[in-house]
Amino acid sequence: MTLTIPGFDHVRLPGADGVELTAAVGGSGSPVVLLHGFPQTHLMWRHVAERLADEHTVICPDLRGYGASDKPAASDPDVYAKRTMAADVVTLAAALGHERFALVGHDRGALVAFRAGLDHPETITHLGILDIVPTLDMWNVLHGTSAAVGYHLFLMAQPPGLPETMIAGSADAFFGSFLDAWANDPTTMPEDVRAEYLRASAAAVASIVADYRASADIDVMHDQADLDAGSQLAMPVTVVQQDWGAQLGYDAAGVWKAWAPDLDHRLTRAGHFMAEEAPDEIAAVIRGLLAR
Repeated sequence: MTLTIPGFDHVRLPGADGVELTAAVGGSGSPVVLLHGFPQTHLMWRHVAERLADEHTVICPDLRGYGASDKPAASDPDVYAKRTMAADVVTLAAALGHERFALVGHDRGALVAFRAGLDHPETITHLGILDIVPTLDMWNVLHGTSAAVGYHLFLMAQPPGLPETMIAGSADAFFGSFLDAWANDPTTMPEDVRAEYLRASAAAVASIVADYRASADIDVMHDQADLDAGSQLAMPVTVVQQDWGAQLGYDAAGVWKAWAPDLDHRLTRAGHFMAEEAPDEIAAVIRGLLAR
């Protein structure tokens, strides 16, 4: 049985291009859409969503290709382009009656949120980003032995066939390795939640790889075009990243300032799965963003 956020409705909603998404929807008030990361589902927002629901309508979809949402075949690069996935989110929110909304994303969902902010500035009122830099900048800062931490980015960027076969052959070990390595606190994910992430990911190998492959191809082209055009995020932006100190090797706040003039850049002592490890902190950061 698929786990979802307690007290929230579990609904099917239209995305772009005939794709349907599954989302957990709850609360009341101004709308906030929360996008999950890898290798997770909307369930990663369970603690934060409950904290925000007293004041906001909280919408937590599974991204296309993940969880219980549709997983279309990657017949061309556009299918899993972040531009298409951002259009999914805008379409889904409109189906619920929200033409404007705040958007917060973690990891892969943050890349979708970033693209939505650039492509739909009239729709996204506030933008929250958890623990990424934009795709173009990510590839630019990955170099030398430090790039080993992102080996999965290079693996899933390879042409179709080998990555899917390798990952499907040891799906639990592959996806579980990230749940283990990226969590500061191993008790952050109860066993049933971990099992749900592994089950959902194992059932979505082809589409997850397609999502990552797009980030080594069409997503880079879209980011580069915006960079060349001088495009920037027009709304208030809050970015929260792990405090890696000198290990980071680049100026993350500077990277983000180039894209987001109205920027609040924060560091956290929590690990990558910060919405699960430090939900009070992340919920407070989101409330602060929405007050700007």
